Amino acid sequence: MPSSTDDFYRIRKLPPYVFAVVNEMKAKLRAAQQDVVDLGMGNPDGATPRPIVSKLIEAARNPRNHRYSMSRGIPNLRLEIVRRYKANYGVELDPETEAIVTIGAKDALAHLLFAVVGPGDSVVCPNPAYPIHQYGVVMAEGNACALPMPDPGTFLDELRRFYRTSLVKPKLILISFPHNPTTQCVDIEFLREVVALAARHGTMILHDFAYADLCFDGYRAPSILQVEGAREVAVEIFSMTKSYNMAGWRVGFCLGNPKMIAALARIKSYLDYGIFQPIQIAAIIALRECEEETRKICAVYQKRRDVLVGGLRGAGWEVEPPKGSMFVWAPIPERYRGLGSLEFSKLLLEKALVAVSPGIGFGPLGEGFVRFALVENEHRTRQAVRGIKQFLKG
Repeated sequence: MPSSTDDFYRIRKLPPYVFAVVNEMKAKLRAAQQDVVDLGMGNPDGATPRPIVSKLIEAARNPRNHRYSMSRGIPNLRLEIVRRYKANYGVELDPETEAIVTIGAKDALAHLLFAVVGPGDSVVCPNPAYPIHQYGVVMAEGNACALPMPDPGTFLDELRRFYRTSLVKPKLILISFPHNPTTQCVDIEFLREVVALAARHGTMILHDFAYADLCFDGYRAPSILQVEGAREVAVEIFSMTKSYNMAGWRVGFCLGNPKMIAALARIKSYLDYGIFQPIQIAAIIALRECEEETRKICAVYQKRRDVLVGGLRGAGWEVEPPKGSMFVWAPIPERYRGLGSLEFSKLLLEKALVAVSPGIGFGPLGEGFVRFALVENEHRTRQAVRGIKQFLKG
């Protein structure tokens, strides 16, 4: 028997999971009856809206829904997501050729990379980035080219430079705005520039739009599919997780370029029979009836953001309020910067009983930062701020 999972070919390609160190420490503190406020993982804590749950129960009672479903998603659900894109972004999509249902956003992302990336193909993404954006490429045998993104303008400059200087043009550009972990947001002009570059050089684009509806202070995140010509080169992933508090339901979509959608559909036809049909039926109700609930969910995150950012600033920790996402990306206070993000996260957990994600877990350029997830209510967030304030005074 193998002595370690590291003996397996693809496992050897994956780095140690940095977040596991904080998770293990958090578990030990909780076992010792310590009240840890967990702002680490971006796991929505709100209840799924009642009409969605009611529809799930009703559909689950019907034996006809207990059989295998469709790998591509049932037609009415694909039709509903296409209608939402028309209503929200003015984008016309064909539900047969330009939309597919996926088992959450990670399914769409990982399996699309398997479908379109071959050995040695270069995939450009920002650094820092959500881990699957980098390591999904690695597992697909591609070459992950992480470009610095202290801000979107710098990333765009680096992308232009990459095209000028690289001997091999990238097969794919993988972006996500509002961005996890940095919370950076872009306007439609930024996306136009990316689409123009991709079209000029024959590159595909994958835009992970997981935080499409979590936008604050009047900002509205653009869909890449709003850009003229985007569907010639790009697909976009949309997830029900954040917009509808449906994290555990695992419902996502991939939309846009028909060739890329067809490739994903082909891969998925070998791997799964789709989502449990009652969940798909309930997701139709979410898209059709729960747009107001999405606005309420966004308002909850904005209030939590304001409590956290205001509290941290009051404690002397200067952070910028994000315009989008469900996170706050915070530079480590100067006094503790030498520790590095992992050791600082451990210290914050030990002294303030607050769990955060160390920036190094999102790539080398995440070092020097920690990520707060807005997943605790305002009362618990204030408790976290009090603990941090006490710690910073020490």
